[in-house]
Amino acid sequence: MLADRSLSRTLAAICVSLALAAAGCSIPPGTDSGSADLVLRGGAVYTVDAARSWAEAVAIRGERIVYVGAEGGVSAYIGPRTRVVDLKGKMVLPGLQDAHIHPPGSGVGQLTCALQDLTTQAEYLQAIAECAKRRPNAPWVRGEGWSLSAFMPTGIPDKRLLDAILPDRPVYLDSSDGHTAWVNSKALEIAGITKETPDPPSGRIDRDPKTGEPVGSLQESAMGLVGAHLPAITPAEIEAGLRYALKMLNGYGVTSFQDAVVSLEGDSASRSLDAYRSLDERGELTARVVLSLLWNQDKGEEQLPALIEARRNATRGRVRATTVKIFQDGVLEAQTAAVLEPYVGTDGDTGMALIEPELLKRYVTRLDAEGFQVHFHAIGDAAIRHCLDAVEAARDANGVRDSRHHISHIQLFHPDDIPRFRQLGVVANFQPLWAYADEYITELALPFLYPGAARWTYPIGSLFRSGAVVAFGSDWSVSSANPFEEMEVAVTRMNADGSGGEPFIPEERIDLRDAIAGFTINAAYVNFQEDSTGSLEPGKLADLIVVDRNLFEIDPTEISEAKVLLTLLDGLPVHGSLESLER
Repeated sequence: MLADRSLSRTLAAICVSLALAAAGCSIPPGTDSGSADLVLRGGAVYTVDAARSWAEAVAIRGERIVYVGAEGGVSAYIGPRTRVVDLKGKMVLPGLQDAHIHPPGSGVGQLTCALQDLTTQAEYLQAIAECAKRRPNAPWVRGEGWSLSAFMPTGIPDKRLLDAILPDRPVYLDSSDGHTAWVNSKALEIAGITKETPDPPSGRIDRDPKTGEPVGSLQESAMGLVGAHLPAITPAEIEAGLRYALKMLNGYGVTSFQDAVVSLEGDSASRSLDAYRSLDERGELTARVVLSLLWNQDKGEEQLPALIEARRNATRGRVRATTVKIFQDGVLEAQTAAVLEPYVGTDGDTGMALIEPELLKRYVTRLDAEGFQVHFHAIGDAAIRHCLDAVEAARDANGVRDSRHHISHIQLFHPDDIPRFRQLGVVANFQPLWAYADEYITELALPFLYPGAARWTYPIGSLFRSGAVVAFGSDWSVSSANPFEEMEVAVTRMNADGSGGEPFIPEERIDLRDAIAGFTINAAYVNFQEDSTGSLEPGKLADLIVVDRNLFEIDPTEISEAKVLLTLLDGLPVHGSLESLER
């Protein structure tokens, strides 16, 4: 018996280290010790292995998969204590992974004043007034999620709308994309912002074109002029926000993610580290997490020691603080994204490069030499080029290593830069829910970009065809965290809500296999865990989900309607139950 257990453990370790395909490696049964704890059979199991193969059954022992294959082969893994569940044709996928998301802060936003599901100015104002009534003793009214598209044609909100409902309490509201703040006159007064206040570096105070008075909209670093006066979010609030996010993500089948911004400065952001560590130490962190430590663009290489120390202290259990996040520009809608050709209607304005390109090369080279993965924010074609140039400089200086640097958002490309992702080993990290013709694109972006820019907006198909690794993330709470909505848009290039319209740049559509890979094995690659997660293969961790329908057998416009019935992490349910599958 002991020899059998030892052999099983040894073979399991070989499977993990070699990452063999299911057909080539399984942990042998033959004694009760070789039996599985759980067998899922009778399902449509899409493994996302290298061959993109299908199976009918999965066997799990402890925290690992021991068998993936045909129905007939799984019987050998069924012992007297094995729980066997008949899936009745339901679909099984690897646990989904989100390569760019903001869980703690977004969770806090949902628990304070969430505006994401609203669309008009009137709806926003009603919700804000109700939020203020619910928290009458809060010194500030805080919230997030309003859309620039509700303030057409400029995308710039006015403080007077807030003044009319809350003249005496300061209000601070983050936009859905996180690059603009909407504040009232009381907030401006507290921050001392007047018509004489200069724009800060890498920021803009939006002003009345006739009077020069601040209108109540703050772009990029200007947000901090008011943000510095906000009361601290408590550790308890941050932990509650993280719990909210984890429950939601597990419900969508997400078992791993990369938190895109974890600051080592300030109040709420820096305490995110403590929240992750606290939940992990108590065994309550129901996902594997990579933390992107924020690079302060107003500082230089003197911040490296703090980043290295945070990596050392925070990397344990299910948490790895191995990535550094760099913002290189803003957003197209506010004309703060860095572009190669000037915005139409401006006097040569090309947006904001938040870090001077030569400095960016130096910083990335240092980070690369220290073994960090770099996670860039770049939306405009100039910013994308700056980031690629920085990675190229790092490779020239340090040599080629398995860095897996990735650039997120990547909305507007110069076509010459598409092949550079594969050439430089840079992962293209798209948020595919944005790749359809909404008002952000048709009204706030394309009219101000050079002719032909639309063709190279979110060229997801071109990046896949180039051979680059393409991973997907949601950027929640900027947009929905539901991966099935994101997959549908990637496949159809239309809105997932069924509102119709023509596909946006249909040649950039991808097939469902690639859409699933973007949220499984490719996202696992970004997170340096493709050897243990991201596909269903013997020896890998038993992170998997059961979906209520086979995505390959429905119309692509129905993908967003799929529901996750069960989410397993390390072979244990973190959403749904085995009992519910047996009913």
